[in-house]
Order: sequence, then C-alpha cells, then structure tokens
Amino acid sequence: MSNPSDILRLSLRQLQIFVAVAESGSTVAASERLPLSQSAISAAVNELERLLSFPLFDRVGRRLQMNDNGRTLMPQALALLDGAAGIERMAYDADAQRRALRIGASTTIGSHVLPTLLARFLAGQPQKASDWKSSVAISNTAAICARVAAWELDIGLIEGPCHEASLLVEPWLEDDLVVVMPVHASCPSLAGHSVTGEAFLTIEQLRDAVWLLREAGSGTRESMDQALLPFLGGYRRSIELGNSQAILHGVVAELGLACLSRWSVNDWVDAGRLQLVKTPLPRLTRRWHWVVHRDKQFTQALRRLIDLL
Repeated sequence: MSNPSDILRLSLRQLQIFVAVAESGSTVAASERLPLSQSAISAAVNELERLLSFPLFDRVGRRLQMNDNGRTLMPQALALLDGAAGIERMAYDADAQRRALRIGASTTIGSHVLPTLLARFLAGQPQKASDWKSSVAISNTAAICARVAAWELDIGLIEGPCHEASLLVEPWLEDDLVVVMPVHASCPSLAGHSVTGEAFLTIEQLRDAVWLLREAGSGTRESMDQALLPFLGGYRRSIELGNSQAILHGVVAELGLACLSRWSVNDWVDAGRLQLVKTPLPRLTRRWHWVVHRDKQFTQALRRLIDLL
C-alpha cells in the first residue's frame, strides 16, 4: 500500500507555467507564450505556491519578479522539463531525435569543423526526409556555455575555458594557434621593423606590432591572451574586432598581426593572402571541449554525437 506522502502533487504543467511567468515577468506575457488564458496562468501559479507552502514571486504592480524561492526552484524546474522533453522525443524515430538535438558551437568550430561533423551525424537524412528543420547556435564560448547552463542547448562545442560550474566539461580536439601577417615583407603595423626571409619576428617586434583581437568572451581571445601575454607583457597597440573573418581581412589590409586557430587561417595561407609567422615563442596550442549540463539525461542522439566527437 502506497504512502500518501509518496504521491506527487506537482505537475510538469505547473512547472512549465512557472518558468514561462519567471522568464516573461507577468501572467499576461506568459499567456501569450502558452495556449492558456491569463486567469488559468494565475491560478496555476497560486496553486503551485500553495502546494509548496511558500511564495515564488514578489508582486510589483503587474510584474512578477522571482524571489529567492523562485530562483532556487528555477534550475530544478528547467532540468525536469528538459528531461520530460527528452522522454517525449524517445517516442520519435532516430531521425527525429537527431533533428531535435540542440547543438551550439563557438565561432571557429561552428565555421570550420561543425559542418563536416553534422554531415556525418545526420548521415544524409535531411535529403531523404520530406521535411526537415534543424538549427545550430554559433556564438562565442561564453555565450554557448551560458545557453547550455540555461538548458537552451543540449550540448556545446567550445574553444575556450568554461566558467559555468553547472556544466560537465570533456576534452575533445587539440588546436594550434598560429600568428599570421600580410604577405608583404614589411607592413605599417610593425612600426618600421622589416621582415626578411620566411617571416620571422622577434619578441620585440611582436611587442611593437598592432594586434587584431577577438572580443571578450571569445575562446580564441582567451586562449590567445593565455599564450601570448606572458611573453609580450600586454598589447601595446591593438584593435578589437568582432569575429575572425573581420580579423583576417584586417591582416590582409595590413592593419596588424593576428593569432588565430590554424583552422581559420589555412585557406587564406594556401591562397597566398596571408603568411604564417615564425617566432621564438613555444608552440601555441589549446584544447577544445564539449560541454553538457551536469544533470542532463543523455538521449541516443546525444550519445551518437558524442561518439563522433
């Protein structure tokens, strides 16, 4: 005979409504996201608070702001809802599971590695299906990690360090960081220094150069800082640009030097638009990682992708 205390009183629907109200800030906005009336939303929130015996929101006019109880409940509610969505996807066929997998990648991986990986992961299924709609998020490392931590993505492929304590971080590939410069023997960004032979720059020339940098939060920028700053002591002159493509065009235009993933520069070097720079620095490498939430329930599709990694 079951104990009455073992019977669950909370429902996933109540938690879904709680999350919608917490994210939108009002019952009116939540009712626009869910197929429910405002009165039904309000009733569900009130019932949830009654069952838990504590309030989840502070009422500020018509706004509902999460209090300490709500902020404590939020990650647990997101984990339960994500697990429930995974259970529902188990009823789909394997192709539907792959289509539903939410993948995020930092910029270099998303631009140069992920397309080939996706082709192997999807194994031609989009071409065979009558309809197919998938999406992949590409952003800098910090943004991808934040979205995985918030249960907005199932897995993230990142280039830089992860600072989200709620994520499981596993090593993946080793990547080389290389210094590139214009193909000309000398350029204005080197402040009068000349370059001869096979593009060798001294430490002093590297210190004097103008550096083209990725934005804060970029895995490439963080890895570059860790690799170069102990030797350079800082960037005396720098220009921060938003993405690797802008930096590559900037180097071609002789704005300065750059330190980027070999994946990013290979095509440009092969085409004769840039040249690799030899330096007295040790080999500059970094490790790529994949990240998932520590409470993530692995589906067959997620395990297959990780096996490919």
